[in-house]
Amino acid sequence: MSTPSTTPFVPPESRPRRPMSPHRRRQIQRRRIVALSVFAVGVLVISLAIDAGGGGSSHHTTGASLQPPPIVSLEATVQEDLRRQAAAQNVGIDHVLKYTPFVTSGGGRRKEIALTFDDGPGPYTPQIVNSLKKAHVPATFFEVGFLETYFHAGTRDAARAGDVIGDHTERHAHLGSLPKAAQRDQIDSQAQWLHKLGVPQPRLFRPPYGSFNDTTMALLKKRRMLMVLWSVDSQDYRQPGVGTIVRRVMDGAKRGGIILLHDGGGVRSQTAAAVPIIIKQLRKRGFKFVTVPQMMADDPPPPGQRLPHYISGG
Repeated sequence: MSTPSTTPFVPPESRPRRPMSPHRRRQIQRRRIVALSVFAVGVLVISLAIDAGGGGSSHHTTGASLQPPPIVSLEATVQEDLRRQAAAQNVGIDHVLKYTPFVTSGGGRRKEIALTFDDGPGPYTPQIVNSLKKAHVPATFFEVGFLETYFHAGTRDAARAGDVIGDHTERHAHLGSLPKAAQRDQIDSQAQWLHKLGVPQPRLFRPPYGSFNDTTMALLKKRRMLMVLWSVDSQDYRQPGVGTIVRRVMDGAKRGGIILLHDGGGVRSQTAAAVPIIIKQLRKRGFKFVTVPQMMADDPPPPGQRLPHYISGG
């Protein structure tokens, strides 16, 4: 649209816009995750080239190997321990699946809380896992398959520490817009990555963007997978500052809470810095940290949970 010469030009970004709904704004923000993940992979590749080039000297970097690190499975003894742990925890998942295909929280009868991390593994995953390990805090990670190519060491570290690894699709896909075959591939491909690493078959699933439909639910039912949503969204993916991330978690923390954080999908330095603070403050309030499967066993939610307003399924 042209602007009359008598009217001062107003840059497009300064013109009034129709207010964007919170759901639409959230959806746009979350769609940037895959792009940021690809950027993170690129950063790692460049760093590998620099390291191989002897401190970044240009005549050394030419021809440097940019191949992904080889897949190294967990030790056999660790795999056996994880299988036993999964068998015990799956009892709670199986119980909950008898009356609901999804959960947003625990039952609230115990002062338990679950930290969950989406969109990894990534460059910040080892740091976050190390913080959890030092504090003796178990967590649940929902991971994206293609990121395992470069960052699978973080997945191994998390599994070895006793954290639970769930499925977040192969490429952070908007499942509600995909046909059945594509949805099936997105779910199963991530599980195949975990199998290569020696991680137990995932029984937990979190839909990217909160997007799913009846087809998704049928696929999950066939695989005996529980869809795990959340009760507190830290919105750390917006990088609002460490203090804001901590405040949002603390403001929403309740018995049986499932906290949404991110270890991948972009720069997660703020999340990595916030995690030790969150742990310390929640412990001061008397919360016990558990994985999602442990919460389902200790304090399952009552029947009749409703899908939150921020979910686009249905």
